[in-house]
Amino acid sequence: YLLGVGRADCTGPVAQVPLMGYANPEQVGGGLLSRLYSRAFIVADPESSRRVVFVSADIGMVSQRVRLEVLKELQSKYGDLYRQDNVVLSGTHTHSGPGGYFQYTLFWITSKGLIRPSLRSIVNGIVKSIDIAHENMKKGRLFINRGTVENSQINRSPFSYLENPASERSRYSSNTDKEMVVLKMVGEDGHELGLISWFAVHPVSMNNSNHLVNSDNVGYASYLFEQDKNKGMLPGEGPFVAAFASSNLGDVSPNTRGPFCANTGESCDNPQSSCPVGGATMCMAKGPGNDMFESTRIIGQNIYLKAKELYEKASQEVTGPLSSAHQWVNMSDVSVELNATHTVKTCKPALGHSFAAGTIDGVGAFNFTQGSVEGDPFWDQIRDQLLGEPSNETKACHKPKPILFSTGEMTWPHPWHPDIVDVQIAAIGSLAILAVPGEFTTMSGRRLREAAKSEFDSHGSPRMNVVIAGLCNVYTHYITTYEEYQVQRYEAASTIYGPHTLSAYIQLYRGLAKAIATNATQDLPRGPEPPFFNVTNLTLLPSLSAERAPPNKTFGDVLQQVRQEYQEGEVAAVTFVGANPRNSAENVTEHNFLTVERYSNISNSWRVVLNDASWDTRFYWTKGSLGQSNVSIEWHIPAGTEPGLYRIQYFGHYKQRVSFIHTTTVAFGGSSSAFEVTAP
Repeated sequence: YLLGVGRADCTGPVAQVPLMGYANPEQVGGGLLSRLYSRAFIVADPESSRRVVFVSADIGMVSQRVRLEVLKELQSKYGDLYRQDNVVLSGTHTHSGPGGYFQYTLFWITSKGLIRPSLRSIVNGIVKSIDIAHENMKKGRLFINRGTVENSQINRSPFSYLENPASERSRYSSNTDKEMVVLKMVGEDGHELGLISWFAVHPVSMNNSNHLVNSDNVGYASYLFEQDKNKGMLPGEGPFVAAFASSNLGDVSPNTRGPFCANTGESCDNPQSSCPVGGATMCMAKGPGNDMFESTRIIGQNIYLKAKELYEKASQEVTGPLSSAHQWVNMSDVSVELNATHTVKTCKPALGHSFAAGTIDGVGAFNFTQGSVEGDPFWDQIRDQLLGEPSNETKACHKPKPILFSTGEMTWPHPWHPDIVDVQIAAIGSLAILAVPGEFTTMSGRRLREAAKSEFDSHGSPRMNVVIAGLCNVYTHYITTYEEYQVQRYEAASTIYGPHTLSAYIQLYRGLAKAIATNATQDLPRGPEPPFFNVTNLTLLPSLSAERAPPNKTFGDVLQQVRQEYQEGEVAAVTFVGANPRNSAENVTEHNFLTVERYSNISNSWRVVLNDASWDTRFYWTKGSLGQSNVSIEWHIPAGTEPGLYRIQYFGHYKQRVSFIHTTTVAFGGSSSAFEVTAP
């Protein structure tokens, strides 16, 4: 094969933009813990023009808007080389990235509308990562390996899982998929290019009280792997690219200590995830660490160590032809043949009551409990006034789901949810990547993989390695099994196309697998093209206005100085006169907000040892009044830090008024005084 890898920044605005994932309008960005990246992998057949592109981006999910814009840009750059069938775009599902990159109305509610800078940085980052991979194609080989990851996940809806048939459950040793699949990429000359790991876990080690943009546990795993392979490089730099991609993580939490009542400390591992005092809002899952930062590192490190072991030992080579199959499907109207006599249908999209309850990883904003099969009259009335009563047809179709938002029947100002959905399989020799548009639960994913595998088997492609790549192409919430759907916990309430959603996908992916196995992908109907809405600049983000420094100070001045001396394990902190970080995101594509620098006696100069992509630094922005704001930078000095003289630098942009109507953006910087890190 010809192989190419690329990585590009896709962080976007780190302040004032709601973070995407927990649907909590209070959770707005206020700084940066780690940068977000798009990681692209291209496999090409040197003999033919066939290619497959797999992208994993550190974002909550790929939205239809992002995908359509990326494909448009690829078309104008590369013609028909990269298309909707051979480009897979997957989100890692971090819940700590900026939102606002959706065209469907439902997602505007918690992310303040469509936020152009957010959308732009994701689209640009994805395209740039593909550009870099495209420009660096070289001959190489692929190897696959798989193994078990322990102590990194629990099923967060175990009572739903138990609804699946006992005969089916008895075939599996666990109620989560513990298997990690690793694809290793090596150049012909033996130098290492990168890897993709697929593993099912929610990147929600950082909870919904967090305001710092970051890539969560799987992002930390990428960081550790890349730091290990790109020795001596700053984070985000260097040729080796390591993606930790999402899979069927629908009901899988990294918060391994399980759910506890925040007020009393007792377990709330019950079918309603509810506490005696305070109800469901008090029930929160705990990670393995003392706080969310430590939990993120523990889970991320577990995943990284297993991936490293599988990568080093990978010996099974992946060979064979490349192919890809893609269709657009109207998911609100799929007929599924369950057997010779029985046909069922999917529904127009709708969300059930338990959607608003949230999960033990992030509780809902309303007083709903999980597993509600009765509507709450107060919320029903609000819903009827706000959003209209669901039609009898939709109610009947979604049974036993009590409908909270009949999104498929809401069209103002644009449709609230997608009807047209991508189904896609990309095959690289003996590896088939099922690109799914949402969050399949553990058992749903098992059924889908098995169906695809049996389709490959019966059409002359035995021994296929089938993996699920989650959160691809368009976001359609969750996909539970028919049995899990009956108890209507959060994942089931968020299975938007009704009880037969999974059966419909299984039928569709069987069709794609068969087309690949029989070399008939060109005969697949394309299906109805998705809409591209002309969204006017609809956003509730505050506008960027002129800023000022406090009296007798300028931007970048130190307000609170570092101490003169620190030891490893301590936190060096400095506060500057700051400016809105959004100015930087809108002015420079890849702006670095900070450096930690060490003084070199050999060269008599400062050398950068860390940038803002480092997980040891934290960048906080605090808005004050009268156009003033502060920036605080922390360096959590890790064990093994070389003793010596250090300083922390801050780089920003402020808006300056030049006339009554015009402002201009001015770059500035500031530095802490020098401080000593002493040997322990």
